[in-house]
Amino acid sequence: MDIQYLLMLQELRNNTGDALTPFMEWVSTFAVDYLILFAVFYYWNRDKRGGLYTLTSYYFCMVLTPLIKLTACVYRPWIRDSRIIPAGDSITTATGYSFPSGHTTTATPIAGGMAVNIWKNEKLRLLSVLFALFIPLLMFSRNYLGVHTPQDVCVGCLLSLLSLYGTAKLFAYLDEHPEKENMLLLAGLLVCCAAVFYITVKSYPMDYDAEGNLLVDPQKMMDDGYGDIGKMIGFVIARFVEKTWIRFEPLGNSMAGILACLAALIPMVLMKDYVRPILVDMFGSHWGKLFFSIVYTFYYIAFIPFVLKKMISKSQEVQAA
Repeated sequence: MDIQYLLMLQELRNNTGDALTPFMEWVSTFAVDYLILFAVFYYWNRDKRGGLYTLTSYYFCMVLTPLIKLTACVYRPWIRDSRIIPAGDSITTATGYSFPSGHTTTATPIAGGMAVNIWKNEKLRLLSVLFALFIPLLMFSRNYLGVHTPQDVCVGCLLSLLSLYGTAKLFAYLDEHPEKENMLLLAGLLVCCAAVFYITVKSYPMDYDAEGNLLVDPQKMMDDGYGDIGKMIGFVIARFVEKTWIRFEPLGNSMAGILACLAALIPMVLMKDYVRPILVDMFGSHWGKLFFSIVYTFYYIAFIPFVLKKMISKSQEVQAA
């Protein structure tokens, strides 16, 4: 039934001249490359706890998704059925195994977390609804492009919702037992190390096509796993540094604060194009992507909060003088 659904969408694409394909590709790209900027800005500028809630839910998914993907090793739809022809450039951008959808487990915790956070502000509830609506739109886009089955995106969404719920429970527990956070951060680091070891040493299917080429190269599929798990490692390190020595407070609604936070987002966009290739060249694809994720996450969880706090202190000193 899942393949039949994708074939139906494929026929729709063909009958409409791929009119919606560019938009659906944009939705997918926005979900993995730019959606996180909203959560980071919220963390820096508006609500530290709310931002951490959204981002922590996202990091949980970043660890669970590659573990499930690289355990199930479910091939993409066009490998399972040659009648499936992905739309546009999707076949080159859809990396990794198929189940669950990584785009869904990226977008749902971020968009869902932001929807929960913003709903508290009655003036911004329309924006909260838009964040919530982005989730089914993203899920549909992955089916429409022919790169994921309905099961892939539905399980990805369920996993993300469980992560949002579990993170809320975790934060409530830490509100009552803040002294336990360091222990939990250490546990998270150990889990990440175990996850990296697991995806490195486990066996993978080695199936070949008629021409003798590997259907899926597991070494390439592991790249995303290393990168995703590195995000949680970066968060654990950065969160410990921030809570121990920085302890920043969001800048708030001032124009200067908004502009400073917007400016600090620019390097996040550029780092993927300029820093990641350097680290991959230095350490190889697996470890280079893992180290990049650590640097990338440390930048917005700890480094920029440190810079913003220094800016506030400097401004207060000037005003006092």
